[in-house]
Amino acid sequence: MSYLWLKAFHLIFMVAWFAGLFYIFRLFVYHVQQWDDPRQRQTFETMERKLLMIIMWPALILTVIFGFLLTSKAPRVLLQPWFQIKLAAVLGLIVYQIYAGHIHSQMREGLKPLSEKACRIINEVPTLLLFIIIIMVVVRPGVMV
Repeated sequence: MSYLWLKAFHLIFMVAWFAGLFYIFRLFVYHVQQWDDPRQRQTFETMERKLLMIIMWPALILTVIFGFLLTSKAPRVLLQPWFQIKLAAVLGLIVYQIYAGHIHSQMREGLKPLSEKACRIINEVPTLLLFIIIIMVVVRPGVMV
C-alpha cells in the first residue's frame, strides 16, 4: 500500500478515535448529573460502553496500526525529536482512554469516582494533546525547511 493511502487511513481512524476521546468524559459529566436516576444511569452506562468498545478501541487500534505502517515506510522519523514528542502525546491519549475505561467500570459498579467538575476538566486533556500532536507533525519544531 502506498504511503499516501496509509496516511489517509491513519487520519480517518485518528479522527474517529478523537471523536470518542472528545465525547467520553462529556458522557461522564451527564452520567454524574443524572446519578440519582437509575434509568438515566443505565442509559449512560450503555452509551459509554458502546462508545468505548465499538468506536474508541477499534479506532485506537487502527490508528496505531496505520501509524506503525507509515513509520515502517520511513523509519528514520523515529530519531526526530518532534516525532518522539508526538509519540509521547499519543501514549498520553492511550493512557487517557484506559483511564476512561477504568472510570466507566467504576461507575458501572455503582461507584462515583469523579465529580462533575473533575469530568469537565479531564475532558480537556485530548484537546491539549491534539494541539501538541498537530504542531509536532505540521510545524516540526527544530526541523529546518
